[in-house]
Amino acid sequence: MAGADKKGKKEKILRQPMPEQEPAVRAKNFDEVPLGQSAEAAMLEAARCLQCKKPACVKGCPVEVDIPGFIDFVKAGDFTAAISRVWEKNSLPAVCGRVCPQESQCEGLCIVGKKGEPVAIGNLERFVADYERKNKKAALPAIAESTGKKVAVIGSGPSGLTVAGDLIQKGHEVTIYEAFHKPGGVLVYGIPEFRLPKEIVFSEVEGLEEMGVKLDCNNVVGRTVSLDELFEEGYDAIYLGVGAGLPTFLNIPGENLIGILSANEYLTRSNLMKAYRSEYDTPIIKGKNVITLGAGNVAMDSARTALRLGAETSRIVYRRSREEVPARQAEVHHAEEEGVEFFFLTSPVEFLGNEKGRLTGMVGLKMELGEPDASGRRRPLAVEGSEFELDCDLAIISVGAGANPLLTQSTKELELNKWGYIVADENTGKTSKKGVWAGGDIVTGSATVILAMGAGRLAADSIHDYLTLGW
Repeated sequence: MAGADKKGKKEKILRQPMPEQEPAVRAKNFDEVPLGQSAEAAMLEAARCLQCKKPACVKGCPVEVDIPGFIDFVKAGDFTAAISRVWEKNSLPAVCGRVCPQESQCEGLCIVGKKGEPVAIGNLERFVADYERKNKKAALPAIAESTGKKVAVIGSGPSGLTVAGDLIQKGHEVTIYEAFHKPGGVLVYGIPEFRLPKEIVFSEVEGLEEMGVKLDCNNVVGRTVSLDELFEEGYDAIYLGVGAGLPTFLNIPGENLIGILSANEYLTRSNLMKAYRSEYDTPIIKGKNVITLGAGNVAMDSARTALRLGAETSRIVYRRSREEVPARQAEVHHAEEEGVEFFFLTSPVEFLGNEKGRLTGMVGLKMELGEPDASGRRRPLAVEGSEFELDCDLAIISVGAGANPLLTQSTKELELNKWGYIVADENTGKTSKKGVWAGGDIVTGSATVILAMGAGRLAADSIHDYLTLGW
């Protein structure tokens, strides 16, 4: 707490902790782990901000939220003004406050963090978004006069939602096409309830609908309708934000055994199809001894979900060391607290099964780190003769995802790179097909929510220029 010592010197305000469920309790339920901060704690945290004249934190934000501006409103207790300031740049603050890697973006550049802990920008963004959702005091962003132009947004993930929110404000008519029966994309099918409650995502989408965005679910563009047919229906521009949802596998012996799933399927069954709730009959392999291959955020989500579904052991196997783990620090910390075991410097070699074709174990190989590879991380090298076995009846493969070819195969004019991702200008999102833009994971490969939103922001500006000025 802030105050003064006997000499009258102002005490340093420490970073305000985020209240959380106890690890032993939360490992058995799907309720959100962080419980949210009080108004008093948020205002105290906001008082830590130095209000820099040249805020580095803003440069670290892919959508360039006025971070000092909204934090100053929080400090003054004007939470309605704070969320209005955030909305100027970010249409999904409740999402970003929960899942963005702030430690490597805005908070990573915070000047306060040079000599201590950075200002908790993510927690404050979450606070003002939650406050507004509960109190409904702020006016929605203003909508410009109609331009008479129509835009189709394919995919309702973070990139597509950002484009839709930006373009509806600029006066264009926007319809989002979503293949699944619920909007939200990876925010809904990929991220578990305990990290991002679905009601949060749906609330953000409802805000866009209130602004005039139309939503068309259960529509697989590229199969039910082509891009050319959408143009024929009167759309003036199309944005492709379909993500990268094609599972990647290991291609090692035994990978076809019963009990081996991609993280995509495992999490979609649990999250979107609600297999974790008893009133739904969605089948899912729960597993007694579970191994997750990989160490990104998706791997953490999978391993933590396995515990909540009743696993006795949940282990993460990763071929590099702890220092190279790509997941957010908070997710690794939460996983460890809940009892997830980590096998670092271990690479899977083979899956073992019984006479019924069911998974019973995995052969692992110890690794050591050599020189850095193309990713900048030290290359893992096998330690000869170090094979060992781990028992498991469920293995979840979480080593990345590729570009789903459903849409791109039906649109020959779209230029693709050697990995099947859409080639798009990094500053505008323009593709090789006139009137079509793309952004997010379908262009970059699997990345973060906020980077996908940043790509959507750039594309929305380019689309607006095209609709008002021409290609």
